[in-house]
Amino acid sequence: MITPQPEAFSRATRAPNNGGATAMRVAIADADHSQAQLLDHYLRRGGHRGQHFDRGGAMILALNRDRFDALVLDWNLRDISGVEMLKRIRGSDRSSVPILVSSTAGREEDLVSALRQGADDFMIKPIRCLELVARLEAIARRRARLSAQPDMLAVDVYHVDTRSRTLMRGGRSVELTGKDFDLGVLFLRNVGQLLSRGQICEQVWGRREILASRTLDTHVSRIRSKLGFTPENGWILSAKYGHGYSLQKLDAAPSVSTGRIASARLSCEAESI
Repeated sequence: MITPQPEAFSRATRAPNNGGATAMRVAIADADHSQAQLLDHYLRRGGHRGQHFDRGGAMILALNRDRFDALVLDWNLRDISGVEMLKRIRGSDRSSVPILVSSTAGREEDLVSALRQGADDFMIKPIRCLELVARLEAIARRRARLSAQPDMLAVDVYHVDTRSRTLMRGGRSVELTGKDFDLGVLFLRNVGQLLSRGQICEQVWGRREILASRTLDTHVSRIRSKLGFTPENGWILSAKYGHGYSLQKLDAAPSVSTGRIASARLSCEAESI
């Protein structure tokens, strides 16, 4: 059930000020019509528009013909599982749309599965409407910041086109989820710099509060593998305990010893942050 917060929301949205976020069109897939209506009400008071679908199949059809700025997806739809929905959306030409998944169970395996299949965020029901709207607005602000940066980026064998949201490694396109793309680009723009967990969360997830370690570490581990940020490829994406992550380009000289590579691999695998 979505938690109503009429007084607090009224104070927060009395003036047309949503923190600089652009008005969004949000698709809501939820079998509970009353909950979806309430969420749509809060979105509208925040200056946004919501469109409800009671089945996943109906949302998929709508995505083929309409443009949405974000999706709110119930993990337990009647006709299509949350995993299948994410696979279909991330495999379509709407693959970069931000997706926030909601679930009543709140099981860790559901959270991990949703992130691995390409979800950008995850909330446990009962949903706190103010928080959900704030998260969606943060996505819009982050997208605006990214669009203000240069469209093209070239680092070693990596070539990025942020407009088309494509990333090439050695001339081959790498398939990435929306958040993994943003995270990979953030590291490539800041090679050699230590990025705190707070910085990463703000730049990629659009909010200052630090995510649960498992959420961030899952994304980092995945892009390390997909983008080849490993000592064997001349890179190391390492964790510094209590601080954050850093992407480093290793010395490409032939004198690099296998001992150094082994040591770098061990550092790379230190995920207890």
